[in-house]
Parts: sequence; structure tokens; C-alpha cells
Amino acid sequence: MLITILLWLVFGALVGWIAGIIMKSKSSLLMNIVFGIVGSVVGGFIASLIGLGGLGGTFSFNIWNILISIAGACLVIFVVGRIRGSKK
Repeated sequence: MLITILLWLVFGALVGWIAGIIMKSKSSLLMNIVFGIVGSVVGGFIASLIGLGGLGGTFSFNIWNILISIAGACLVIFVVGRIRGSKK
């Protein structure tokens, strides 16, 4: 259980960091982890809706899951940026 949580945090941080670089985001490590984890869920959900598989029920490190997660995190960063931008 603890190992799984730690893997999700490391995976979320990695995915969030990569997505932050792609989106030129200036977020903190904590926000990168949140963007990465939420982006993984969003990316997996969207991928399963359009028939590309998705993340499935088991957690595995493979290139397909990483790409889906990065795309989802980029989408989350974009949406959050638009919401934050509209409040100014």
C-alpha cells in the first residue's frame, strides 16, 4: 500500500514535471505532483472514451501510459491556466 502511494507520487511528479516543461508552466513540485496524478486520471479516462485503451485497472510503467498521462497533465495545466487567467 505504501509502495503504491509512493509510486503514484513519483509517477505524478515525473509526469507533472514533463507536462510543466511542455506547457512552460512555473508550478511548484507539489502542484506538479497534483497535475501529474490528476492528468493521469484525465488522460486515461479520455483515452478509454475514444478507444485508445487508457490506464486500465493496474498500474504499470510503460511508454503508452506515460504518454497518455503527460497528455492528460498538459490538458489539466491548460485548463487551470485558463481558469486562473480569467480571474485576473
